[in-house]
Amino acid sequence: MAPNAEPDDDFPWWLVILAITGLWLLYAMLSDAAYKGALTVLSKGLAVTLAVAVVAYLGACGIGLGLAMMGMSRRLVLRQAARLYIEVMRGVPIIVLLLYVAFVLVPGVVAGVNALVGEDVLRTRDVPLLWRAVLALMLAYSAFLAEIFRAGLQAVEKGQIEAAMALGLNGWQRFRHVRFPQAFRLILPPLGNDFVAMVKDSSLVAVLGISDVAQLAKVTAAGNFRYFETYNVAAFLYLVMTIGLSLLLRRFETRMRSRGQDAS
Repeated sequence: MAPNAEPDDDFPWWLVILAITGLWLLYAMLSDAAYKGALTVLSKGLAVTLAVAVVAYLGACGIGLGLAMMGMSRRLVLRQAARLYIEVMRGVPIIVLLLYVAFVLVPGVVAGVNALVGEDVLRTRDVPLLWRAVLALMLAYSAFLAEIFRAGLQAVEKGQIEAAMALGLNGWQRFRHVRFPQAFRLILPPLGNDFVAMVKDSSLVAVLGISDVAQLAKVTAAGNFRYFETYNVAAFLYLVMTIGLSLLLRRFETRMRSRGQDAS
């Protein structure tokens, strides 16, 4: 094989090894009482884990896209405001932001609303910890997604925008039909990576006592002292989620790429 030759696509032996290992581990878990008990309990937290990740990620995408547009605005105030938000959010650890939102920001907003209205119309406990956790993850990831959106939008060739202007499309039409679709194909891989990272970082909500996989693992292990089996099951469930999502996103990226090539 020549030094500069392009290698053929590797057969995914790593996936075969993981699949065989995963099936063997699943069989072992179902055959052992301790593993089976931990798997039964921890599986109840899968819905919470995925719900937190999906809702927080969708919200972060919306905020991040807005921040990206602000960062590309002609107005200095909007650009500086977006940069300030992004730098602050990226500089604070997610777990610190999680605790700050849950126990400082939300109570402060509740107190402000009550002071504005003039009576106690809202109490801090009326805002569930689950939604405080979702808000914190949303704010944290919006800063990272803003940079991804900005890079993708700026990567679209100016000639495409000028051609759309020549066709008489207004600003919103140019963004919807020309700029964003092309940028989306470019930023799809990093967006997918951040979603997988969100699934993993959703385990941080356990510090607020939310019954996701990580919290149920902590409570279960503290109750039966079977730390080895319990955390093996927790790791197994997170690997199934993250690897499964990665494969689905990779397939979606391939389909989007082939559609873009067919269109061109």
